[in-house]
Amino acid sequence: MREIKTDNVNNKEFIQRLSSRLGYTVSDTQRMVTNVIDKMSDGFQEGHSVSIPGFGSFDIKKKLERIMVNPATQQRMLVPPKLVLNFKPAAIWKEKVKKGGEK
Repeated sequence: MREIKTDNVNNKEFIQRLSSRLGYTVSDTQRMVTNVIDKMSDGFQEGHSVSIPGFGSFDIKKKLERIMVNPATQQRMLVPPKLVLNFKPAAIWKEKVKKGGEK
């Protein structure tokens, strides 16, 4: 399996590299990537987790309301609850990062 070099690439470069690897046109590849992201976004909007085997999982977590203190003014403020997107990488990626990216 050929690797896609992805160090510091922007979206346009990523789509070009992915299209050449898959053998699709750049526009078809862009459309496929956009569709995947749109479907993931739909799942997040509905409160569902999205799991990609071998890569990791994305889920929505609720952060409770809390009190924070402005360090400059020492004024206390109530921060309302909010939903945040959380990513948990697959175990294989955790190991690769731990080993400094070695294969």
